[in-house]
Amino acid sequence: MSPERSAALPVVAIVGRPNVGKSMLFNRLTGSRKAVVDDESGVTRDRNYLEAEWNGKHFLLVDTGGLVPRDVEGLSGMVRVQAESAIDEADAIVLVVDRETGPVTADQEIATRLRRATKPVILAVNKVDNEKQEGDVHEFHGLGLGDPHPVSALHGRGAGDLLDELVAMIPDAPAEESEAGIRVALVGRPNVGKSSLTNRIVGADVMIVDSKPGTTRDAIDTVVTRGEQRFVLVDTAGLRKKARIGRGVELYSAMRALTSIERSDVVILVVDAAEGIVAQDARIAGFAEEQGKCLIVAYNKWDLIEKDDSTAGEFAKRAREDLAFARYAPVVQISALTGQRADRLLELAADVYARASVRVPTHDVTEFVMAAADRRPPRGGLRSSILYAAQVGIRPPTFVVFVKDIEAVDFTYRRYLANQLREEYGFIGTPIRVLARKRRR
Repeated sequence: MSPERSAALPVVAIVGRPNVGKSMLFNRLTGSRKAVVDDESGVTRDRNYLEAEWNGKHFLLVDTGGLVPRDVEGLSGMVRVQAESAIDEADAIVLVVDRETGPVTADQEIATRLRRATKPVILAVNKVDNEKQEGDVHEFHGLGLGDPHPVSALHGRGAGDLLDELVAMIPDAPAEESEAGIRVALVGRPNVGKSSLTNRIVGADVMIVDSKPGTTRDAIDTVVTRGEQRFVLVDTAGLRKKARIGRGVELYSAMRALTSIERSDVVILVVDAAEGIVAQDARIAGFAEEQGKCLIVAYNKWDLIEKDDSTAGEFAKRAREDLAFARYAPVVQISALTGQRADRLLELAADVYARASVRVPTHDVTEFVMAAADRRPPRGGLRSSILYAAQVGIRPPTFVVFVKDIEAVDFTYRRYLANQLREEYGFIGTPIRVLARKRRR
């Protein structure tokens, strides 16, 4: 995926009761492994969403299995959360059922809700590992969701046919946004003050603000001009109130945040200062980092925090620890209620966007990387392993180091170079990509 693409991808949600193979099917359809562990020790992020492509069509696949709240009481509550949230947030839905158990009550409950929806649904019968077992899928016609599709997530059987039908029913990704300006996405968990913050920045009540989470239904773009700079603010929608069951349902807000992040240039992660950064915030920030977006962390409700001269520094330090994979993100303490430092956010957004857009001449990059190699040689102590370097992209700044021995420039060394480049050229607020390519002289 191009790091500069801003159009939102259609979202496909995989739903179903536990232990039917949703995550395995997710891995099969995306060609990935579900659990992703950050290369930096002490930071683990679960990737419950991933871009997939089939026959030239791109879409965002969401594995709701990893997002099911564990603290919801009863299976029916979990089923209801899955179905309601997937219907609200996705463009298409894949309902996964288990051939070995046949249709069960939980399947019926999900199917009943899906039949009332206007979203396209594919019924995937998993664990059909051979032709003989295909006869077992007919009993799933009773769910009323059309012809069941036999698949084997374990062996890949039927996955291609499933993808063929899926891409035929989802919309194309929209064209690039026509508004000129820096696109700024305000993202975060429900009820952290995103809409209030938008209203404060714009200076008008453009959003409906309610003290209960889930008020905002759709992502709304708002154009703001500061001096000669134009911004397009994207307020991330929350969830329908009826879909809220217990605290764990906040995890589903990520589905809407993902598309807003994809459409943005700069992401402002709005965090409740009283609660601090939690796992959901880290997931959202992790997706922004993976997409190469500029990132700013804004602690909202700062007016409610008891503080002294060291409090702001302590919060910034905590953010760097909790978001260790995105230590480059500036941290600002704000209050949407009082307006404290709210205008600072757009200044920061313009600054980090400008920094992410910097291009460094190849000669300068090569000289700097060689000097960095003198200070800390690649593995094996051979500075001569590096031939030259060049910047090949912006937003995020992307560099390629051409080497004799690809193994000498491993992840740890590339991270070292990224940190050196960040310090030298002021790449604050943006991820940096450093790639290694083997070349013979």
